[in-house]
Amino acid sequence: MNRKGFTLIELLIVVVIIGVLAAIAIPKFANTKQKAYIASMKSDLRNLVSAEEAYFADSLSYTSDLGTDVSVTTGNSTPAIALTGDGWTATITTVNTPSNSCAIFIGSTSIAPATKEGEPTCQ
Repeated sequence: MNRKGFTLIELLIVVVIIGVLAAIAIPKFANTKQKAYIASMKSDLRNLVSAEEAYFADSLSYTSDLGTDVSVTTGNSTPAIALTGDGWTATITTVNTPSNSCAIFIGSTSIAPATKEGEPTCQ
């Protein structure tokens, strides 16, 4: 007799291989999503810098209320802007990873976790 098909052992081996590959891929995917959320917060802060500098070029002062001049990625909070003596600070969070936040500052007053002026930093 000539039988065509797969044996039970062959099917079990394929299922095990797929399970191992899934066990490797799923944590990598979750880590990639986390990095994407952080990248979106950093991008929003860079856009905020551009909007603040455009406002400064027009009025020779910074503002904590840019209104509709700055937009944020869906899921990110509106940046909390605080004016300082010679610049401003801002922080942003996302609802997707509430434990993460990013900050940026312009001037001499830093805000954690940012340590370099004009560079968004996240924790």
